[in-house]
Amino acid sequence: MSVAARIAGPDLHETSVAPRSRSRMLALVIALAFAAVGGQLVRLAWQNEDASTIRVSMMSSPANTLARPDIVDRNGRLLATDVQMPSLYADPLLIQDADEAAERLVRLFPQIDVRELRQSLADKSRRFVWVRRGLSPAMAQRVHNLGIPGLLFVDEIRRTYPAGRLGGHILGRVDIDNRGTGGIERYIDEIGASEAAVGARLSARAPVRLSLDLGVMHALDEELAGAMVRYEAAGAAGLVMDVLTGEVVASVSRPGVDPAVYEDALDPSRIDRIAAGTYELGSIMKLVTVAMALEMGRSLDSMVDTAEPLKAGRFTIEDLHPLGRPMSVSEVFIHSSNVGAGQLALSAGAATQKAFLQKLGLWSALKTEVSSGPAPQKPQQIGRIEQITLSFGHGLATTPLQFAAASAALMNGGTRVTPTFMALDGEAPVVRGERVVSARTSALLREVMRRNVTDPAGTGRRADVPGFEVGGKTGTAEMAAKGGYRKKSVLASFIGTFPSSEPRYVTLILLFEPKGQDVTGGEITAGRNAAPTTARIIERIAPLLGVPAKSL
Repeated sequence: MSVAARIAGPDLHETSVAPRSRSRMLALVIALAFAAVGGQLVRLAWQNEDASTIRVSMMSSPANTLARPDIVDRNGRLLATDVQMPSLYADPLLIQDADEAAERLVRLFPQIDVRELRQSLADKSRRFVWVRRGLSPAMAQRVHNLGIPGLLFVDEIRRTYPAGRLGGHILGRVDIDNRGTGGIERYIDEIGASEAAVGARLSARAPVRLSLDLGVMHALDEELAGAMVRYEAAGAAGLVMDVLTGEVVASVSRPGVDPAVYEDALDPSRIDRIAAGTYELGSIMKLVTVAMALEMGRSLDSMVDTAEPLKAGRFTIEDLHPLGRPMSVSEVFIHSSNVGAGQLALSAGAATQKAFLQKLGLWSALKTEVSSGPAPQKPQQIGRIEQITLSFGHGLATTPLQFAAASAALMNGGTRVTPTFMALDGEAPVVRGERVVSARTSALLREVMRRNVTDPAGTGRRADVPGFEVGGKTGTAEMAAKGGYRKKSVLASFIGTFPSSEPRYVTLILLFEPKGQDVTGGEITAGRNAAPTTARIIERIAPLLGVPAKSL
């Protein structure tokens, strides 16, 4: 080999090694770079603890939210249902400017405390902050359009009530986690009909079917609203009950409540006047007093000494329109004689009177699916004056629902029924319960109820509806106030039944503090306002309930 060759050989070898070394070095650098990026991703993922998964898991935890079955009326019409709605939350770690984000959010949600929200969004140690739950799709879109990083949405279950305030007192409400806090909603949880929510999945359970009829509810609500305007009443309430089964077909209290509006539940003027309020109901209680007298063997023609007012200590009991002569039991009822009712109670005795009220369920609290109900306000002892006042509806304050149930028993042949808001499936209703009065007493009560509507002198004559055999009794009670009663403020009521020859339904209508009008001749008595309101209601609901009109 030449000298040149020996010299050139080593140079060529070194030239071929250099590029390979550089390639290896470059590959190593790239690998290290990828490793660093991957390590950073792993670190971030570990630090975030799979935040989105954890947040969704936390928000849909079975311990937090319940999926609820639908609530429908007796005909399957929807009263309450769950829907999927977006809820807004924030990840403070991703919020770039907490002040700006808070200010812009409060423009959309004025109810939010801007200072509290700003502090929450600025707290980088937190990864989850609720902003607003249960947004409409339109509002969610407005939030999305803000374009603020760190504002995120998750679907949640929310309760909605298609009928609004109609039936609101009965349905109750749910809290932010869809848990029942009152009414039928609470009852659903008590019987285990709700279930832990998995994500935003809706309940697959069968609907809860109520005894209510939405059509009858609407008619009742509309007529009560009209009566409040017509008679300038401060409030109104009414119910319709099946006398054979105790099913509440309609129950309305005005002003109403919207189950979806939390503030409604806090307004004391929106109390459920049917099941949650106790009132001295006035002369409709004479139905009970006459029933007691008939149970003791009297007839409708038995005479009662009503020629003079009744004395009880410093009190004198008089009739509004005294006849100045003895009356029959029937006349005591039709003319609504306080003196006559007092005489019937005194002849029965305090022990018998109390036992009869207890038997009818008017002496203790009434529990239903909607609530436990308040205890009646009753006298601690029953002396002469208490006997007399109890006979015509003062001195004992009960819920209207209790009185309607007692009246149903008096109308259906004498068997006690338990009020219920749940639909009872079955064929022709058969009453099975404790007998509280005889069939004879019940028949005579139906007769005198009908007479009170058809007799020209009857206080209930304005409740008559041709073709539907309405029977009933008026009540006008001065409303209690501190230290006594307010003479110009009354609770006007009417207990009705139809068809009276073979009753299927009782109605109870109440008007709170009605004013005298030209149409009432300036009077505020129930015969002038609650009775004609009952007529309007029965005329509308009887066809809805399948009660045929008769040629009379």
